[in-house]
Amino acid sequence: MERQGALSRRDFLRGGRQDASIRIRPPGVEDATLAACTGCGACVEHCPAKIISLVDGLPALDFTVGECTFCGACAASCPEPVFVEAASRFDHIVAISDACLPFQRVDCQACRDACPTAAIRFRPVRGGPFVPELLAEACTGCGACIAICPVGAVTTAPLSTEATYA
Repeated sequence: MERQGALSRRDFLRGGRQDASIRIRPPGVEDATLAACTGCGACVEHCPAKIISLVDGLPALDFTVGECTFCGACAASCPEPVFVEAASRFDHIVAISDACLPFQRVDCQACRDACPTAAIRFRPVRGGPFVPELLAEACTGCGACIAICPVGAVTTAPLSTEATYA
């Protein structure tokens, strides 16, 4: 059993947990409707991926645990008008940092293999392993690539952000 505040072995090896200052809302929740949340935890209980938790009494997603499949179970179980519509994407995309293994000359394509929309592709580089490229228009922000990354090089970024490698 993990103590509150303690890092799991996986989190330790990945360099810590997802930044707690960045709160990712469940799909279909807007800042304006989040005020209606009573913190009942129904969305937490009904999330089949177990990625929703209450942080300061409000729902937040943790993509280091798994991905969002946009199943709608959180919205269907919510007794308050927190969810405005069924969503099929987030208002963020992913970004791949320089810590990504191919940039360190180590072959890895785990994020590509995990991506359900094929938004991450790898292009060849002369004399080295293939490097990742993100097709921003195909990225739903589901987080599948975040949980699978062995070095924690994949994070979320605002949809308007243009990243060098992402």
